[in-house]
Amino acid sequence: MSAQATAVGTVERAEAFAERILGGLDDAALVLLISLGHRTGLLDTLAALDAPATSTQVARAAALDERYVREWLGGMVVGGVVTFDPDDRTYRLPAEHAACLTTGAGVDDLSLFTRYVSLMGTIEPEIARVFREGGGVGYEAYDTFQELQRDETARVYDVALVSDILPLADTLVPRLEAGARVLDVGTGAGHAVNVMARAFPNSRFTGLDISTEGIGLARAEAEQWGLENATFELGDAAELTGSYDVVTAFDTIHDQARPADVLAGVRGVLNDDGVFLMGDIDLSSRLEENVGAPMAPLAFAFSVFHCMTVSLAYGGAGLGTAWGRQRAQEMLTDAGFGLVEVTKLEDDPLNVYFVARP
Repeated sequence: MSAQATAVGTVERAEAFAERILGGLDDAALVLLISLGHRTGLLDTLAALDAPATSTQVARAAALDERYVREWLGGMVVGGVVTFDPDDRTYRLPAEHAACLTTGAGVDDLSLFTRYVSLMGTIEPEIARVFREGGGVGYEAYDTFQELQRDETARVYDVALVSDILPLADTLVPRLEAGARVLDVGTGAGHAVNVMARAFPNSRFTGLDISTEGIGLARAEAEQWGLENATFELGDAAELTGSYDVVTAFDTIHDQARPADVLAGVRGVLNDDGVFLMGDIDLSSRLEENVGAPMAPLAFAFSVFHCMTVSLAYGGAGLGTAWGRQRAQEMLTDAGFGLVEVTKLEDDPLNVYFVARP
């Protein structure tokens, strides 16, 4: 290949990459607008309207200021989310768009994820600081994280935890029906525990987390639901005590300051005939195998802006995305689990589940 042809190819690749970045900027701005639409209820309001509506009608239905609503609608129109009729100045959210942008979409609602992007933006100065100084950023800096986690995972737990996720561990559901002692490690806002406690009244559930905010939310929900078989404790997951028939951990082990100690502790409190069900992000421990994987850049962003830095803030290993399928299996084996099954749900491309037994 001639030097001229090489130069032309380099220019073309540079232009194509620049176009990609420009498109990414547009998409990032659209994500922030969608986040705002979720937070203010505008997306749900548009979906509930029976006919195309003016900005005044949309604002009135959402109980919001018309001028702000009109500007937001403009962004939604140029971003291809909302349609606009210039003759009568009306807006409409197509049903096929509402199917992944409104709370009515259930587990298919992606609008809640956009709020994580907004949260990452607010924490960016602190992340830049620890890039220079080392260390990490603690939970106290993430003022809405526990609430977002609760709302995001609730959609999945409400629909699939009892019917699809728990049955991944053979015999687990009958055991919970009969009555078992269950510990949920890194319970966050405790919604998984409360869902299980309501579904299996003969079992007793304990949720453990280091977050005061999370435990407060968990206890409030348990009280609201009238659950007498769900309790929540503030504590370090690396210092487990007690004896349990079942231990669960959903999307939390890779965040831990001492993940190896946590897994060893799980094995220590788990009865010899018990089962450990662990769910986590479905990434490979080998970076090259994650290229092109669904939402992999988002997973790495989550790691930089939360998972890794929170672990480092407490003097931890900061596993981040180094925690993947292969590393997880190795650490479970090192913790003393003799049998580890790795499985996925057909409709869940983001998570992988490990069923570990002593």
